[in-house]
Amino acid sequence: MKRFLFPLLMLLLPGFAAAQSPFDGTWVVKPEATQLPRSPEVYALYNGIYECGSCVPKIKANADGKDYPVAGSPYFSAIAIRVVDDHAIELIEKQKEKVVYKELDKVSADGGTLQQDITDLAAPNGQEVVAQVTFKRVGMGPAGSNAVAGSWLAQKIRFLSENGITVTYHGTAQRLEASNPGGEGYAAKFDGKEYPVNGDPAHSTVSLKKINANTIVETDRQDGKVHYMLRMTVSRDGKMMKVIERDEERGTKTTYVLEKKPA
Repeated sequence: MKRFLFPLLMLLLPGFAAAQSPFDGTWVVKPEATQLPRSPEVYALYNGIYECGSCVPKIKANADGKDYPVAGSPYFSAIAIRVVDDHAIELIEKQKEKVVYKELDKVSADGGTLQQDITDLAAPNGQEVVAQVTFKRVGMGPAGSNAVAGSWLAQKIRFLSENGITVTYHGTAQRLEASNPGGEGYAAKFDGKEYPVNGDPAHSTVSLKKINANTIVETDRQDGKVHYMLRMTVSRDGKMMKVIERDEERGTKTTYVLEKKPA
């Protein structure tokens, strides 16, 4: 269980009139071209206790539908896990009293496939982002545990609402601005300094390095610690952008492609 959605898009002020940049415009991720992390998600659910060993922070709580405190995340402070049946569970994350994330995990009858139905409610303007992701079992849970227990490798993004995969950029030779439909964004110069991510409850910062006219490296930090690094490259024809995203907390890599919307 984790906030699956693309951190680039969750951390992305309408811009200013400036010289044309290859990044200028509104871009939408092509989910079918996404290469998901190759490290498995690891869950346990036995004797009424749920654990997520791959989550950051790690989760351990009774699966009785009650709220339990979670330390170590700026995005949620409590979690509730409810067993739906022997093949499904529901998870709800809260920041104080506000629900910021919901997830329904359902395992197929043969036990080989996990489907996660996700609703992210953390956007500053209240827009919800909906996603559906499938996983393949690569490890079993203990005998007698819920079917959700085990190790799961992400296979496919079956659905992701467009407001969760859209970003608008405006740039010049000296700086770049980014915004997403949820109300988050930044304006940063290509000087390696940290600039605030507006609307982010974790008070994250972003720093940018311009490699060339078509390539930018973005570094996202929380409290000075690097959480994500992204290398963004616009194609020569200006229609596609390839992003290589490294999650420094989990030690994983995701590669995805964005397509520029027609002006």
